[in-house]
Amino acid sequence: MIELQNLSKTFQSNGKDVKAVDSVSLTVNEGEICVFLGPSGCGKSTTLKMINRLIKPTSGKILINGEDTTDLDPVTLRRNIGYVIQQIGLFPNMTIEENITVVPRLLGWDKQKCHERARELMSMIKLEPKQYLHRYPRELSGGQQQRIGVIRALAADAPLLLMDEPFGAVDPINREMIQNEFFEMQRALNKTVIMVSHDIDEAIKLGDKIAIFRGGKLLQMDHPDTLLAHPADEFVSNFVGQDSTLKRLLLVKAEDAADNAPSVSPETPVAEALELMDELDRRYVVVTDGDNKALGYVRRRDLHRQTGTCGQFLREFTATAASEEHLRILLSRMYEFNRSWLPVMDPERVFQGEVTQESIAAYLSSGRSRGAKSSIVSPADIALA
Repeated sequence: MIELQNLSKTFQSNGKDVKAVDSVSLTVNEGEICVFLGPSGCGKSTTLKMINRLIKPTSGKILINGEDTTDLDPVTLRRNIGYVIQQIGLFPNMTIEENITVVPRLLGWDKQKCHERARELMSMIKLEPKQYLHRYPRELSGGQQQRIGVIRALAADAPLLLMDEPFGAVDPINREMIQNEFFEMQRALNKTVIMVSHDIDEAIKLGDKIAIFRGGKLLQMDHPDTLLAHPADEFVSNFVGQDSTLKRLLLVKAEDAADNAPSVSPETPVAEALELMDELDRRYVVVTDGDNKALGYVRRRDLHRQTGTCGQFLREFTATAASEEHLRILLSRMYEFNRSWLPVMDPERVFQGEVTQESIAAYLSSGRSRGAKSSIVSPADIALA
């Protein structure tokens, strides 16, 4: 966990004090990715660099896992914090393996342990160790070099990773691929990550929290969905964009927007199923077994003027939704299969409700969000800071 307490940085400019960072307080819990966003000159990169003492704070505290870093030796501190920059910064006269293991070697790791760590990390970014470890940076593409820059920061297994616009210089196709690989690695390794970005879509995709800066002040820090649903002020609202509701489709899961749909069993009489559908004004109902696992569905028009049980008229699902899938995928699937609804199921096919176009609209307009308690900094708080 990392905690900033009233962190400030003042520079001298033309004989005057200029506050680049103004009393920033925030907490990033273990295993979380927090993305710093804001316009150029807002203080996000300065805040990041104060954490590993590339810039010395004017005032305030930085605590890593409860330890005040103020009196720690800067070199020792940096060797225990992974750091990734947009320019990558690979050493051209070193092989890829030597670049990856720079910090572990400084920490005294033996040659075999360094080699095994390099192989392990190369495998995580899907670059064959035998093919690439002996090469030099100039022999790799820009996207491959950026991958190496990311895993080099992970090599010493530091619990905290700082990233300053790490994917900004990579082309869109490689950027998405590297983002996905990084996200998978972070979830597997459970690193605490603070990342500076200028890309709201990247922040939404990767961040557990997003912190919005302006003029050196922290305006709002929240779960991405909460930030989009409840921006603190007009600046934050404009910064996240006018399509904030559509952006939320990437964050809200099927289980969040599913309605509490009824179900029937294969043995349910047709007349009873028709009565249920008439009562709830539905054209269909899902059929489940005794363990509430979805078997299929029946349609009202198939049951009209029929007798028997629902099992005789069972239809297979043409499309379904997994509980963890986000709404953007589900809407795409609805349009692909020309469906107005999808049954939501967990990995064991246990029926959890239905996502409909109406339930999605209802969720997005309800004021609910997937985030925890809001961390909005009010204008009054800023004035008093």
